[in-house]
Amino acid sequence: MTSSSSPSQNAQTFADDSTADTRTDSLRADALMEEDVAWSHEIDGERDGEQLDRSDRAALRRVVGLSTELEDVTEVEYRQLRLERVVLVGVWTSGTVQDSENSLAELAALAETAGALVLDGVIQRRDKPDPATYIGSGKAQELRDIVLESGADTVVCDGELSPGQLIHLEDVVKVKVVDRTALILDIFAQHAKSREGKAQVALAQMQYMLPRLRGWGQSLSRQMGGGGGGGMATRGPGETKIETDRRRIREKMAKMRREIAEMKTGREIKRQERRRNRVPSVAIAGYTNAGKSSLLNRLTGAGVLVENSLFATLDPTVRRAETPSGRIYTLADTVGFVRHLPHHLVEAFRSTMEEVGNSDLILHVVDGSHPAPEEQLAAVREVVRDVGAVDVREIVVINKADAADPLVLQRLLGAERYAIAVSARTGQGIPELLALIDAELPRPEVEVEVLVPYTLGGLVSRVHAEGEVLSEEHTPEGTLLKAQVHEELAAALSAYVPVPVAP
Repeated sequence: MTSSSSPSQNAQTFADDSTADTRTDSLRADALMEEDVAWSHEIDGERDGEQLDRSDRAALRRVVGLSTELEDVTEVEYRQLRLERVVLVGVWTSGTVQDSENSLAELAALAETAGALVLDGVIQRRDKPDPATYIGSGKAQELRDIVLESGADTVVCDGELSPGQLIHLEDVVKVKVVDRTALILDIFAQHAKSREGKAQVALAQMQYMLPRLRGWGQSLSRQMGGGGGGGMATRGPGETKIETDRRRIREKMAKMRREIAEMKTGREIKRQERRRNRVPSVAIAGYTNAGKSSLLNRLTGAGVLVENSLFATLDPTVRRAETPSGRIYTLADTVGFVRHLPHHLVEAFRSTMEEVGNSDLILHVVDGSHPAPEEQLAAVREVVRDVGAVDVREIVVINKADAADPLVLQRLLGAERYAIAVSARTGQGIPELLALIDAELPRPEVEVEVLVPYTLGGLVSRVHAEGEVLSEEHTPEGTLLKAQVHEELAAALSAYVPVPVAP
């Protein structure tokens, strides 16, 4: 009797043949690559313009050390129940290899913050992203093999992909594809606590999703409308379901913008009250996870949430603080920035970021222990320009000085005109920072010498709170003050100028 092959045996034979074909193709590609490299050496010096290295173009570059997969089996099994398993992919278009790997390492930190398990990370060397699949059709197939090999269920791209790129790349890799913008929006959605923060995140998400709505089947069919052949309640222009969805999203976005504008009013009233009382304001701005909230707690004892994660703070916190000389000012903790911060987020959080634009002084916090602190400084300054805070005085606060390389600290202190190294964790450099804030805050412009009756103690308190007292003496007639105050307070004190005693 002739034995017949089972389906599983046939599948195995097919897989072996495919593996052999793949191995043959790989050997052929290696041979061709060696010929190309040899040929390029023969005509060295005759290239027309800057060209990318073929060895870089020929393969996805593996980035080592990104995986966060756990070794303990039980812990891995537990985490797999709740974490997405992701592969990261980036396109290296400019800069050094280290720059591209730093960018992918930051993407890995973002993915972890969002609750994902990073399995692998690859970089494709190109002069610009592929307009169809971001990394090119051939490399997309290679990425599909990596996804299958690692068991990933999501691919995260280090850039903002167009709707077409998302669709085409998903069609090739056969798993969900997420870009950097969607990942950051997801983190913001998890961390937003206040009503305003949630509304701002929802608005940014709708702005992002609107052009990326995908329709198929019933969603592309005409809802109502047509030539009238369908009878009652079907006549009219009609619209597809996806058009209806887009219209509803636009209506909801308009409603969100009105709600955010109403919430903005309350914060503006408080800000005007501080301006009326001439209370100077200081804003803490900086890269995400640079230690802004830790610095706020160290300077004011505010007790704000501190986490070693990206975007732990979304809702601005304003606290009262006092300089060593006794001057009162406000200190505002703001949302962290990141490279390539999505435009939707900058727009949605513009009202929150106004704390930076309306301040008298910006404490620009940078992580001194980061591999590329200069890039952090540039990314934050780009967003600060977007919110119109270019004319505000800035002090660069190099945080985590206890963990930073002394050479990096020296380089940053030499490059920045107004800079100071501190450690919010240990307190190193905090007294010097407080003295620097005191020196840089705007000072009242009018100098007065007045004799205030003891019955007007509230006026003396205002001078202490809003001005700068140079001397104070208690006489039988009242409190003799010499101080610098703003014009409004000077007008209120003008009636108490002491009459000179005749000789």
